[in-house]
Amino acid sequence: LALVGPSGGGKSTFCNLIPRFYDVTKGAVLVDDVDVRDYKLEVLRDKIAVSLQKSEIFTASIADNIAWGLPDATPDNIAAAADTAQAAQFINNRKDGMQTIVSQGGHSLSGGQRQRVAIARAVIKPAEILIFDDATSALDLKTEAELYSKLGKNKKDTTKIIIAQRIASVKNADRIVVMDNGRVVETGKHESLLAAKGRYYELYMTQFAGKAI
Repeated sequence: LALVGPSGGGKSTFCNLIPRFYDVTKGAVLVDDVDVRDYKLEVLRDKIAVSLQKSEIFTASIADNIAWGLPDATPDNIAAAADTAQAAQFINNRKDGMQTIVSQGGHSLSGGQRQRVAIARAVIKPAEILIFDDATSALDLKTEAELYSKLGKNKKDTTKIIIAQRIASVKNADRIVVMDNGRVVETGKHESLLAAKGRYYELYMTQFAGKAI
């Protein structure tokens, strides 16, 4: 599921309701047909992994930063998560590899590298729901496409919810939801939404001026 729309449209709020960072004031959010408020909080959040646009990176090794998502992670678990997150190449190019110490706030890494470490931390967790809240905004489109391809193979049974600003980031989603002012204004696949010439089409035209992607 991909969520697109203008800033302040409610996309992050929607995602924050799933792990109960706050609760709905009316209606309900269901996970496996159960109201999230009926779960024990620990049980609910064990089902969910989240990667944000600006996730916290700790002053520790890259391996430790990734393993934060799975406290008993093995080196193989960490390496597999880094591979899925398209982080393996830049990590292996470092003299100390996985044991490279990251400076405070992750400032010794580029923005895209920080995001890939944070994504690896999320995907290492055996979660049922994976939420990316603009988590790939610093990645180039080729790297992002390779990431989603790996996720499709390695996390086939995981529900993936992707918030993104770029149409190119969401066009292959099974379902795309366009949100504005806290409401769903359109839903469908890329081709059908373009054909409808509604809000999604307007976003597409703004970003690509009619050029095919």
